[in-house]
Amino acid sequence: MHNIFAMPFSKIYVCYVQKAERKNRTQDEVDEIICWLTGYDHAALQQQIERGVDMESFFAQAPAFHPNGDLIKGVVCGVRVEAVEDPLMRKIRYLDKLIDELAKGKAMEKILRQ
Repeated sequence: MHNIFAMPFSKIYVCYVQKAERKNRTQDEVDEIICWLTGYDHAALQQQIERGVDMESFFAQAPAFHPNGDLIKGVVCGVRVEAVEDPLMRKIRYLDKLIDELAKGKAMEKILRQ
């Protein structure tokens, strides 16, 4: 098991928000991406953050992983996301990739694969 699976989602979430805000993007945009990918609504997302669930539980409890998740391709931290074999790690990398795209200034429509 990877160490990140046991890490609280809230710790990762703070990093996502900080990364976005450093690039003049917003917490609302981060939330929109997370909700799009996982199926959580904003209230449920906040509840997961407040409860301190770990990454594994956060993704296991996700209401509906977006069917267009498979369209997320590219490299994050030197790893090609579509080639990650572990299903949970692939979902984590998908989210990393989307936040990367946000920080790089991509339009939300493109990030959300619309």
